[in-house]
Amino acid sequence: MKSLKQASLYVATIVIATVAIFGVVRMGSSLPVPEGSAVAAEQVATAPATATAFVQNLTGNLNHPLSHLFIQLLVVIAACRVVGMIFVRIGLPAVVGEMSAGILLGPSLFGLLAPEWFAFVFPTESLGTLRLLSQVGICLFMFTVGMELNVSHVRSKATTAVAVSHASIVLPFLLGVVSAYFLFTDMAGPEASFLGFALFMGISMSITAFPVLARILQERGISRTALGSTAITCAAVDDVTAWSIMAFVVAIAKATSVIASGFTLLMALAFIAMMTLGVRRALPAWIGRDQLTREDPSSGTLGIIVCVVIAAALSTEIIGIHALFGAFLAGAIMPDVGEFRRRITTLLEKFSSVLLLPLFFAFTGLRTEIGLLNGVEDWMICLAIIAIATLGKLGRSAVTARVTGMNWRESLQLGALMNTRGLMELIALNIGYDLGILSPRIFTMLVIMAVVTTMMTGPLLTLLGVRHGQLDSDHEPSRA
Repeated sequence: MKSLKQASLYVATIVIATVAIFGVVRMGSSLPVPEGSAVAAEQVATAPATATAFVQNLTGNLNHPLSHLFIQLLVVIAACRVVGMIFVRIGLPAVVGEMSAGILLGPSLFGLLAPEWFAFVFPTESLGTLRLLSQVGICLFMFTVGMELNVSHVRSKATTAVAVSHASIVLPFLLGVVSAYFLFTDMAGPEASFLGFALFMGISMSITAFPVLARILQERGISRTALGSTAITCAAVDDVTAWSIMAFVVAIAKATSVIASGFTLLMALAFIAMMTLGVRRALPAWIGRDQLTREDPSSGTLGIIVCVVIAAALSTEIIGIHALFGAFLAGAIMPDVGEFRRRITTLLEKFSSVLLLPLFFAFTGLRTEIGLLNGVEDWMICLAIIAIATLGKLGRSAVTARVTGMNWRESLQLGALMNTRGLMELIALNIGYDLGILSPRIFTMLVIMAVVTTMMTGPLLTLLGVRHGQLDSDHEPSRA
């Protein structure tokens, strides 16, 4: 009986409120419209209550920028997930599939097969928003890369790590600069000087993708072996060195004079000193000692970390060496207490890798036009770039590892791992494209090189005896 009364009261309330609202609306429709609203009022009064009007309304909502962004998110994330799973099934890292998905979503395939749908999903006016979101994703990614660096591990293997990593940078860098001499006239971007173009070619040949390499080692089950620990240490040193050179190159490219580039570099050094000597020491007190060992980081802790990352990224963007360098340094100075870094990385990496990084892959794919390579000569140049990059990185790393005492098989395994370029290469290439140093043609060739050299890593490791979950040779490196 009580429930029946409650139901009756509920129905009566809804009916009375509905009738009252309808009555007020009817009375309000006869009120004079405000000055300046006559046209809108006339449109509303005369709008036909037909299916056509309803369809027009839906079409208008579909063309809203927010709707386009949601469509892009849906298409990009779904494509990256599907292609990533396919690549995992054939024994390649998921990130390589996601990189490839970005290219497939661009004008090279999607735009070629379905130009109207491509124009609808990725209209030109929406690319600005897509670019900004992808840059946020890259900054978060670089922050987690910085946190994954283990300085103590680097120190314990300093001799081999420094020798192999720097050797794997110097020769590829030299080969990149030499290549630039032959490619500058036809391939450089509209804002490129030969110095800037040559330095970017050198960087593109010499980068190793530290995060992708770490995931390959984990998937192969060799991250804790001597080969795995040596490779990850070499890649860490390689990344720090390469990105330091990149910061120098960007400072020169953006500066209007030698004096301006000098001031930029001085400001960058001052910022690094402030972060490493000041902020790094103050962070444990800001966060709270008890929060560093907490199993589930609080929202306050995450707020402090995000503020540090944003402030660091903003600082390096203002200085003129790109926001991602600040984000990377913010990760490198995070307190290394217990599992603190791992917990923060887990929280941010999932959000970044699932939502924001696919946008970066898609944005890179939109810039990659394989159709620009429309002749035998262009494809020969592209193949030459892949060969030079592989020879310089894999070959030099292997020879140096052999000199430091590893046998040839393990040296070649290490060289194959160091030849992984992956996402880090795409980040560098996009910086060069944004600065007008790389033209669309050479950008496309270098993107293809990044994907191919990363895809090569898995098959080469298998060929050299490194299988999933085991290492055919001894876990300890053999000494000649």
